Amino acid sequence: VSFTLNGAPTTITVADTNMPLLWVLRDILNLTGTKYGCGAEYCGACTVLINGQREHSCVFNVGSAGGKTVVTVEGLANDKTSVGTAGRAVQKAWVDNQVPQCGFCQPGMVMVTTGSILAGRHGSQIASDITHICQCGTYQRIKTAISGL
Repeated sequence: VSFTLNGAPTTITVADTNMPLLWVLRDILNLTGTKYGCGAEYCGACTVLINGQREHSCVFNVGSAGGKTVVTVEGLANDKTSVGTAGRAVQKAWVDNQVPQCGFCQPGMVMVTTGSILAGRHGSQIASDITHICQCGTYQRIKTAISGL
């Protein structure tokens, strides 16, 4: 399966193209920023951008990624991706507002926020897009961080 990953052409060989993209990212390509949470599209920890759209990589099979552009949290600030400017702005807002506590859910939230900005949404419009589960309860800091985006 060939696709663009974080701005670089990538080809992988897997026994089953129905394998979730999450496992390819984490176990084959060693990109562990994308997290495994629930495995059922509820928690959002596994969110990546595929052709600029938010997708849950725990249920998105790698075969469907063929020919597409995939951006993980590791690729957000990469100038070779189409999300560099938005990704850097979101990362800066997260740092400036000290959003993460444990940080487990944060990569997914950062990816959803970046995808929302790419879709033309800003500030409070983004809040409804973030449906992730955060055990640490950093929601108020997240609201503050997105208010300036």
